[in-house]
Amino acid sequence: MDLTNKTAIVTGGTRGIGRAIAKALVGVGLRVAITARREDDIANAISELNAVGPGTAMGYVCDVRDYDQVRAVFAEIGRVDILVNNAGIGLFAPVESISPEEFRAVIETNLCGVFYCCHEAIPLMKQRGGGYIINISSLAGANAHAQMAAYNASKFGLNGFSEALMQEVRHDGIKVSYIMPGSVNTEFGGDTPSDEKSWQLQPDDVAHVVMDLLAYPDRALPSRVEIRPSRPPKR
Repeated sequence: MDLTNKTAIVTGGTRGIGRAIAKALVGVGLRVAITARREDDIANAISELNAVGPGTAMGYVCDVRDYDQVRAVFAEIGRVDILVNNAGIGLFAPVESISPEEFRAVIETNLCGVFYCCHEAIPLMKQRGGGYIINISSLAGANAHAQMAAYNASKFGLNGFSEALMQEVRHDGIKVSYIMPGSVNTEFGGDTPSDEKSWQLQPDDVAHVVMDLLAYPDRALPSRVEIRPSRPPKR
């Protein structure tokens, strides 16, 4: 994909994987809009990203669970060539313990939020003759685990959504890929990055995959990418 004068939107772009992806995109000259729920997190991220250059970064407060907020953000930006659906939450507990509100929060963020963003992005991409949608999923979208039913459901659903969407829009010049990382050394799900977990993937590893996808020729589409730590602890 020719990245000249392109605009990208990265949801959940203030920390972890999203921030690394936004940084990589700014680093090659893109105009990058990041979204998050907290204004102070956005301000800190934008300050760092704009120091990277040569691209520029801007930020929007947006809870992707709220369709009206999503619609307003896309209307204000007005154009999008690349959409990275990264915003996500992980709440891990047995089904009998997780509350209905918590279950809905996971599904509405990890799955409905992706739908809302794609719903708004696709018409804008069609106006420009194409684009690229990259959804950040997880190996938990293919491997179920106890106490992860809500998260598994959201990511299994995201994978199916991504594959169906890919078939819908491919002839409009819009590519759709989804990335399934394994363990990533971030704060996601209440985890704490540490040297003891240096065996895990780093956010930059996932950002590298995003940049590789964008570099593929138009004729080629790696629609699903799995990435996992090369040397996890032996069991």
